[in-house]
Parts: sequence; structure tokens; C-alpha cells
Amino acid sequence: MKPVIPAPMKKFYDDFHFSPGVIEGNHLRLSGMIGFDLATGGAPEDPEKQFTLAFENVKLILEEGGCSLADIVEMTTYHVDFTKHIGTFVKVKNRFIVEPYPAWTGVGTTALADPNGLVEIQVLARLPGIAG
Repeated sequence: MKPVIPAPMKKFYDDFHFSPGVIEGNHLRLSGMIGFDLATGGAPEDPEKQFTLAFENVKLILEEGGCSLADIVEMTTYHVDFTKHIGTFVKVKNRFIVEPYPAWTGVGTTALADPNGLVEIQVLARLPGIAG
């Protein structure tokens, strides 16, 4: 297992003892990413901004691990107030995730690690150029 830790996320690795991503075999597995601003560490109140930041955080880890958003094969999203925000979430998701679409499971939950968090995105990506 090889940890994938983009420089702006090193503090999370050190403080909370988890890897933003890990390479194992031919896959890059990401920890759940909340839509937090890496500069401030906080999640904005605006759902669209928060969802955009969550995908940008996912993209940052994927790129650090040698992948892109196109390499995602499975995505699980955890939503606070799922029905209220799903339209906005899908609108943002569609700016980042394109065909061929990965498998996707959306789960409603009551809270995330950040009390202002509305979504947490966890993905599994296939490393490019590796068969299997």
C-alpha cells in the first residue's frame, strides 16, 4: 500500500492519521472528501460551492496518484439532507464526471465530520496503463 498525500492535505494526514488516498494493486482508493476549502479548512455554507470544492479535492488526490476523474470506476456519496440538495449536487457532479459514467451510490446521512458538511465523496479509480 502506498499513501497518496497532496501537499495541501499533509496536515490532515499528520493531525488525523489517515491517507487522503492509497494505491493498492491497480487501484487508487480515496478517503471520503468533504467540500472544505484547503486554505481555510472550513466548508462554505453555499451548497454549490461546497459540492464544487468536494470534487476539486477528489480531483487533487486523483492527480497526485496519477489518475484523473475519468479513471473513477466507483463513487459513493454521503449526503446531509439528500433530497433538498440532490439537484444542485447532480448539476455540479455533471461538470466533473463524464461518460463513461462510474458506478454511483448516494446515501443519506445525518451528519459528517465537519458540522457544516453537506456531502462526502469517496471514490475508487483504476490506475491508467495497468491491466486488470
